[in-house]
Amino acid sequence: MAELQSLARPYAKAVFELGRETDTLSAFSTALTLLSTTASDPQVAAYISNPRFSRADSAKLIIEVLGARLGGRGQNLVRLLAENNRISLLPAIAAEFEVLKAEAERRVDVDITTATAVDDAQKQALSAAISKRLSRQVAVTWNTDASLIAGAVIRAGDLVIDGSVVDELTQLRHALTA
Repeated sequence: MAELQSLARPYAKAVFELGRETDTLSAFSTALTLLSTTASDPQVAAYISNPRFSRADSAKLIIEVLGARLGGRGQNLVRLLAENNRISLLPAIAAEFEVLKAEAERRVDVDITTATAVDDAQKQALSAAISKRLSRQVAVTWNTDASLIAGAVIRAGDLVIDGSVVDELTQLRHALTA
């Protein structure tokens, strides 16, 4: 996984910089989402990895499937990736691009998992507190997991705040057995 990210990062950075320079980040985001979905399709992935078909054939297939929705720059990206045998990196490139785009837009996706359902007032208060703490606009995805017993686990990129009772019990067990 880390290797895929390392290979995808330079492509994502180049696309991001081009998108920022030409004010087309949103268009690139849409194109990369389409490309990622297409490249992840099992039939397309099988075609791309089949040695009987050339890299140019792979590019041609994707360009024909997505057509005008890609635009000229998107098609050029597909050709470049095919030429370098990197089409399979499209999902990782799209993910890396979205991280760069979110950073530039000063926003972050946050996953909050609670033991029980949370009412709207608590959701708004917690979202506002996280936004203030991270100094970013947040897009929160709410989940419930009864195995937490009580409390919540907050994930925002690499940041994890575990305020669940399960975590506290685990820490207590380690402290008592150490």
